[in-house]
Amino acid sequence: MQLTGLGAPVEPGDADLWARAARGDREAFTALFERHAQAVWNHAYRLTGSWASAEDLTSGTFLAAWRRRGDVTLVRDSALPWLFTVAGNLARDEHRGRARRLRLLRRMPAPAAVSDHADGVADRIDAEVRLQRIVDAVRALPAAQRQVVELCLLGELPIADAAALLEVAEVTVRAHLSRARARLRALLEEK
Repeated sequence: MQLTGLGAPVEPGDADLWARAARGDREAFTALFERHAQAVWNHAYRLTGSWASAEDLTSGTFLAAWRRRGDVTLVRDSALPWLFTVAGNLARDEHRGRARRLRLLRRMPAPAAVSDHADGVADRIDAEVRLQRIVDAVRALPAAQRQVVELCLLGELPIADAAALLEVAEVTVRAHLSRARARLRALLEEK
Protein backbone atom coordinates (compact mmCIF):
# COMPACT_ATOMS: atom_id res chain seq x y z
CA MET A 1 0.00 0.00 0.00
CA GLN A 2 1.33 3.41 -0.93
CA LEU A 3 0.63 6.76 0.69
CA THR A 4 -0.43 9.87 -1.20
CA GLY A 5 0.98 13.30 -0.40
CA LEU A 6 -1.88 13.74 2.05
CA GLY A 7 -1.03 10.54 3.87
CA ALA A 8 -4.12 8.69 2.64
CA PRO A 9 -3.45 5.09 1.61
CA VAL A 10 -3.77 4.25 -2.10
CA GLU A 11 -4.37 0.69 -3.15
CA PRO A 12 -1.97 -0.42 -5.89
CA GLY A 13 -3.55 -1.17 -9.27
CA ASP A 14 -3.77 -4.59 -10.82
CA ALA A 15 -0.86 -3.90 -13.16
CA ASP A 16 1.42 -3.02 -10.23
CA LEU A 17 0.30 -6.07 -8.24
CA TRP A 18 0.64 -8.31 -11.32
CA ALA A 19 4.16 -7.04 -12.01
CA ARG A 20 5.14 -7.71 -8.40
CA ALA A 21 3.52 -11.18 -8.54
CA ALA A 22 5.43 -11.91 -11.76
CA ARG A 23 8.62 -11.32 -9.79
CA GLY A 24 7.45 -13.90 -7.22
CA ASP A 25 5.74 -11.62 -4.67
CA ARG A 26 3.14 -13.93 -3.11
CA GLU A 27 1.54 -11.10 -1.12
CA ALA A 28 0.84 -9.18 -4.33
CA PHE A 29 -0.76 -12.26 -5.87
CA THR A 30 -2.80 -12.78 -2.69
CA ALA A 31 -4.04 -9.20 -2.98
CA LEU A 32 -5.08 -9.88 -6.60
CA PHE A 33 -6.85 -13.05 -5.50
CA GLU A 34 -8.70 -11.29 -2.70
CA ARG A 35 -9.64 -8.45 -5.05
CA HIS A 36 -11.04 -10.64 -7.85
CA ALA A 37 -11.95 -14.09 -6.44
CA GLN A 38 -15.62 -13.26 -5.85
CA ALA A 39 -16.06 -11.78 -9.35
CA VAL A 40 -14.37 -14.80 -10.94
CA TRP A 41 -16.55 -17.18 -8.89
CA ASN A 42 -19.70 -15.30 -9.93
CA HIS A 43 -18.62 -15.43 -13.58
CA ALA A 44 -17.82 -19.14 -13.32
CA TYR A 45 -21.22 -19.80 -11.73
CA ARG A 46 -22.97 -17.95 -14.54
CA LEU A 47 -21.02 -20.00 -17.08
CA THR A 48 -21.70 -23.38 -15.49
CA GLY A 49 -24.82 -23.07 -13.36
CA SER A 50 -23.14 -25.09 -10.62
CA TRP A 51 -21.73 -23.94 -7.29
CA ALA A 52 -19.22 -26.77 -7.12
CA SER A 53 -18.02 -26.18 -10.67
CA ALA A 54 -17.70 -22.47 -9.96
CA GLU A 55 -15.45 -23.26 -6.98
CA ASP A 56 -13.30 -25.58 -9.10
CA LEU A 57 -13.10 -23.09 -11.97
CA THR A 58 -12.14 -20.26 -9.63
CA SER A 59 -9.33 -22.37 -8.19
CA GLY A 60 -8.20 -23.42 -11.65
CA THR A 61 -8.30 -19.84 -12.92
CA PHE A 62 -6.05 -18.55 -10.15
CA LEU A 63 -3.74 -21.54 -10.48
CA ALA A 64 -3.37 -20.71 -14.17
CA ALA A 65 -2.85 -17.06 -13.26
CA TRP A 66 -0.04 -17.98 -10.88
CA ARG A 67 1.62 -20.24 -13.42
CA ARG A 68 1.33 -17.70 -16.25
CA ARG A 69 1.84 -14.54 -14.22
CA GLY A 70 4.99 -13.65 -16.15
CA ASP A 71 3.42 -13.60 -19.62
CA VAL A 72 -0.02 -12.00 -19.13
CA THR A 73 -1.09 -8.72 -20.71
CA LEU A 74 -3.66 -6.82 -18.68
CA VAL A 75 -6.48 -4.79 -20.23
CA ARG A 76 -6.74 -1.21 -18.94
CA ASP A 77 -4.81 -2.01 -15.76
CA SER A 78 -7.31 -4.75 -14.84
CA ALA A 79 -6.64 -8.45 -14.44
CA LEU A 80 -10.36 -9.23 -14.48
CA PRO A 81 -10.83 -9.57 -18.29
CA TRP A 82 -7.93 -12.01 -18.50
CA LEU A 83 -9.21 -13.96 -15.49
CA PHE A 84 -12.71 -14.13 -17.05
CA THR A 85 -11.21 -15.44 -20.29
CA VAL A 86 -9.30 -18.17 -18.45
CA ALA A 87 -12.45 -19.11 -16.50
CA GLY A 88 -14.39 -19.30 -19.78
CA ASN A 89 -11.78 -21.57 -21.35
CA LEU A 90 -11.74 -23.82 -18.29
CA ALA A 91 -15.56 -23.94 -18.29
CA ARG A 92 -15.59 -25.10 -21.91
CA ASP A 93 -13.00 -27.77 -21.10
CA GLU A 94 -15.12 -28.89 -18.15
CA HIS A 95 -18.23 -28.99 -20.34
CA ARG A 96 -16.51 -31.25 -22.87
CA GLY A 97 -15.32 -33.54 -20.07
CA ARG A 98 -18.80 -33.63 -18.55
CA ALA A 99 -20.26 -34.55 -21.96
CA ARG A 100 -17.82 -37.47 -22.21
CA ARG A 101 -18.73 -38.65 -18.71
CA LEU A 102 -22.44 -38.39 -19.49
CA ARG A 103 -22.03 -40.55 -22.60
CA LEU A 104 -20.34 -43.13 -20.41
CA LEU A 105 -23.07 -42.93 -17.76
CA ARG A 106 -25.80 -43.40 -20.37
CA ARG A 107 -24.37 -46.83 -21.07
CA MET A 108 -24.97 -47.81 -17.44
CA PRO A 109 -28.39 -48.74 -16.03
CA ALA A 110 -30.21 -45.80 -14.44
CA PRO A 111 -30.24 -45.79 -10.61
CA ALA A 112 -33.54 -45.90 -8.77
CA ALA A 113 -35.02 -42.45 -8.23
CA VAL A 114 -34.70 -41.10 -4.71
CA SER A 115 -37.18 -38.44 -3.71
CA ASP A 116 -35.99 -35.48 -1.71
CA HIS A 117 -38.56 -33.54 0.31
CA ALA A 118 -36.50 -30.49 1.14
CA ASP A 119 -38.09 -27.42 -0.46
CA GLY A 120 -34.83 -25.52 -0.37
CA VAL A 121 -33.01 -28.19 -2.34
CA ALA A 122 -35.82 -28.35 -4.91
CA ASP A 123 -35.77 -24.58 -5.37
CA ARG A 124 -32.01 -24.59 -5.82
CA ILE A 125 -32.22 -27.38 -8.39
CA ASP A 126 -34.97 -25.55 -10.30
CA ALA A 127 -32.80 -22.42 -10.36
CA GLU A 128 -29.82 -24.43 -11.60
CA VAL A 129 -31.95 -26.03 -14.33
CA ARG A 130 -33.11 -22.61 -15.52
CA LEU A 131 -29.53 -21.35 -15.47
CA GLN A 132 -28.35 -24.48 -17.28
CA ARG A 133 -30.84 -23.75 -20.08
CA ILE A 134 -29.29 -20.30 -20.40
CA VAL A 135 -25.76 -21.74 -20.31
CA ASP A 136 -26.70 -24.25 -23.03
CA ALA A 137 -28.22 -21.47 -25.14
CA VAL A 138 -25.03 -19.39 -24.76
CA ARG A 139 -22.94 -22.40 -25.80
CA ALA A 140 -25.08 -22.71 -28.96
CA LEU A 141 -24.04 -19.22 -30.09
CA PRO A 142 -21.32 -18.70 -32.70
CA ALA A 143 -17.89 -18.29 -31.10
CA ALA A 144 -17.62 -14.51 -31.55
CA GLN A 145 -21.08 -13.90 -30.10
CA ARG A 146 -20.45 -16.38 -27.26
CA GLN A 147 -17.23 -14.61 -26.25
CA VAL A 148 -18.96 -11.23 -26.17
CA VAL A 149 -21.92 -12.63 -24.18
CA GLU A 150 -19.60 -14.32 -21.68
CA LEU A 151 -17.58 -11.16 -21.15
CA CYS A 152 -20.27 -8.44 -21.34
CA LEU A 153 -23.51 -10.10 -20.21
CA LEU A 154 -22.31 -12.87 -17.92
CA GLY A 155 -19.08 -11.21 -16.81
CA GLU A 156 -20.57 -7.71 -16.73
CA LEU A 157 -17.49 -6.20 -18.36
CA PRO A 158 -17.91 -2.83 -20.08
CA ILE A 159 -18.10 -3.03 -23.86
CA ALA A 160 -14.87 -1.02 -24.15
CA ASP A 161 -12.96 -3.55 -22.04
CA ALA A 162 -14.36 -6.49 -24.00
CA ALA A 163 -13.42 -4.78 -27.26
CA ALA A 164 -9.87 -4.18 -26.03
CA LEU A 165 -9.51 -7.76 -24.82
CA LEU A 166 -10.87 -9.24 -28.05
CA GLU A 167 -8.92 -6.70 -30.13
CA VAL A 168 -11.99 -5.57 -32.08
CA ALA A 169 -13.89 -2.29 -32.38
CA GLU A 170 -16.56 -1.45 -29.81
CA VAL A 171 -19.14 -1.34 -32.59
CA THR A 172 -18.28 -4.97 -33.39
CA VAL A 173 -18.88 -5.94 -29.77
CA ARG A 174 -22.22 -4.09 -29.81
CA ALA A 175 -23.25 -5.84 -33.04
CA HIS A 176 -22.33 -9.26 -31.61
CA LEU A 177 -24.30 -8.46 -28.45
CA SER A 178 -27.36 -7.42 -30.42
CA ARG A 179 -27.30 -10.56 -32.57
CA ALA A 180 -26.60 -12.77 -29.57
CA ARG A 181 -29.52 -11.33 -27.57
CA ALA A 182 -31.91 -11.95 -30.47
CA ARG A 183 -30.60 -15.48 -30.94
CA LEU A 184 -30.75 -16.23 -27.20
CA ARG A 185 -34.33 -14.98 -27.06
CA ALA A 186 -35.26 -17.29 -29.94
CA LEU A 187 -33.41 -20.28 -28.46
CA LEU A 188 -34.96 -19.86 -25.01
CA GLU A 189 -38.48 -19.34 -26.40
CA GLU A 190 -38.16 -22.60 -28.34
CA LYS A 191 -37.59 -24.47 -25.11
